[in-house]
Amino acid sequence: MALHWLVQGCQPGDSLLFHYSGHGSRQRNYNGDEVDGYDETLCPLDFETQGMIVDDEINAVIVRPIPHGVKLHAIIDACHSGTVLDLPFLCRMDRNGRYVWEDHRPRSGVWKGTSGGEVISFSGCDDDQTSADTSALSKITSTGAMTFCFIQAIERGQAGTYGSILNSMRSTLRSTGSGSGLGGGVTSLLGGGGGGVTSLLGMLLTGGSDTGGLRQEPQLTACEPFDVYTKPFSL
Repeated sequence: MALHWLVQGCQPGDSLLFHYSGHGSRQRNYNGDEVDGYDETLCPLDFETQGMIVDDEINAVIVRPIPHGVKLHAIIDACHSGTVLDLPFLCRMDRNGRYVWEDHRPRSGVWKGTSGGEVISFSGCDDDQTSADTSALSKITSTGAMTFCFIQAIERGQAGTYGSILNSMRSTLRSTGSGSGLGGGVTSLLGGGGGGVTSLLGMLLTGGSDTGGLRQEPQLTACEPFDVYTKPFSL
């Protein structure tokens, strides 16, 4: 209902924002519209009884309806969140800041873009990675690493373009040492076969197991490719 509310009645000139910080997972995809064979998901509080929110549903609700003249930014701080909006293009960037846009449009031909509007998403990690909570960044309390770095990039004046934000976030996470109180990110909610979701108790007991440092790499996806170093970032 909240996702529907966000886009309902939007008009040209509107700027929408969706921020999620919490648990994410993935499940096997059986209709062949995922490059990696998995649907990415968000895990609401009642996911054990009501199920996870799958990227196909997120795309259908807040991406495809966006009309011309409306823009939506998504900031998703969760495990396995790289393509959780199912947007058609992913910015694959190396450590030197060089990038190419990967085409993630389904082979089935199903349209995953908008109705003329613009949607861009920053996410905490690649689809096969986990996103951590850590006290290593704030030095005060445990925070979502990606959210902290996103805010820091803006506060430090490194948010001129989408490319500068992405590089700033990635370099901050790379420079954050290991063994620094990592804890909140869930390695995976997948069962051994990749199909089932573990119990909530098991999730809480095993959560935050990325103990080798902040290896997550924030990702940028969009409905259309663009030059990340010339396009100004603007909410």
